[in-house]
Amino acid sequence: MASDTPDTGLQLRSLVTAGGELELSLVSVPVGDPGPDEVVVRVEATPINPSDLGLLLGAADVSTAVVSQGANGPVVTARIVPAFMKAMAGRVDQSLPVGNEGGGVVVKAGSSPAAQALLGKTVGVLGGAMYAQYRTLRAADCLALGDDVTPAEGASCFVNPLTSLGMIGTMRLEGHKALVHTAAASNLGQMLVKACLKDGVPLVNIVRSAEQEALLRGIGAEYVCDSSKPSFMDDLTAALVATGATLGFDAIGGGRLAGQILTCMEAAANQSGAGYSRYGSTVHKQVYIYGGLNTGPTEFNRGFGMAWGVGGWLLTPFLQKIGPVEGQKLRDRVAAEIKTTFASRYTSVISLAEALDPAVMAAYNKKSTGEKFLIAPHKA
Repeated sequence: MASDTPDTGLQLRSLVTAGGELELSLVSVPVGDPGPDEVVVRVEATPINPSDLGLLLGAADVSTAVVSQGANGPVVTARIVPAFMKAMAGRVDQSLPVGNEGGGVVVKAGSSPAAQALLGKTVGVLGGAMYAQYRTLRAADCLALGDDVTPAEGASCFVNPLTSLGMIGTMRLEGHKALVHTAAASNLGQMLVKACLKDGVPLVNIVRSAEQEALLRGIGAEYVCDSSKPSFMDDLTAALVATGATLGFDAIGGGRLAGQILTCMEAAANQSGAGYSRYGSTVHKQVYIYGGLNTGPTEFNRGFGMAWGVGGWLLTPFLQKIGPVEGQKLRDRVAAEIKTTFASRYTSVISLAEALDPAVMAAYNKKSTGEKFLIAPHKA
């Protein structure tokens, strides 16, 4: 198997220039030999997650994208709004590889028993730089998958599955008993519905259309609130009363939704409270923003008392908090349920070159709920 591995492979790179342009290109990088505790993975599938887009596209205006031809395929340049260049200062003139996770087959392995055990195996990988044909990384960064699991099925076995389990874990660590989740019809949202059903965790799902509500109810969700309905605030409050949810995870970020969740949590708490207080209920209400589907300001109408909090939440700090032993338990659960609870659905499969097509870029940059792109690095 190792003898069939080429000396080089293509890798997608993202560069922000000092002149205020984004440049995306395909570069040829050495495959090389793995170290004792390393493996070489032939990457067969790697998803475009919202968390990848910040590095991939930076603050570029995709509508200004222009394509030229480089040595290894298309080269895309796009203008960056000058006001956003300060935020890009730390990466100016650095050619950075992109892609958090993926799935593939181990084609070379180092001498250690852990590395040798993966040779020929289909694995899920969380190692960065995954928008590439080959990736050399630590054996510890690979999750061995069953013989009946394809690389495409394992391509999204880290970010979304572990995030959904991290939300449940955070709920338990902080003493809450139920959850609220926004953009709930996403791949991640559907995983969370299934995981909460399996674990007996009450979950309030917030969507923005009747079609998304029907989708979630079709997989067993009990509490689904459509933010496009005039009755949304009443519906959300009723669901919070029923579940007792005081912890929310918001993928939207900007706009009014996080504040609306806190307001409805306060209304739900007051329905079972012990009387009026000018400071509001004593029930602590918490919303974590973990995404930025809306990049505008987060807006609050302070109608939720004084016992509340809003913060940011990311998967990596959560995994660091629980430690490697508990983290491995989560990984093992994902591997065992990759075809059920943590199955992903993709609406488009594209090549590395197609990922640099401006029309395709505009499509995946919309971050539309229900649309997920998968890159197949060896696709012609």
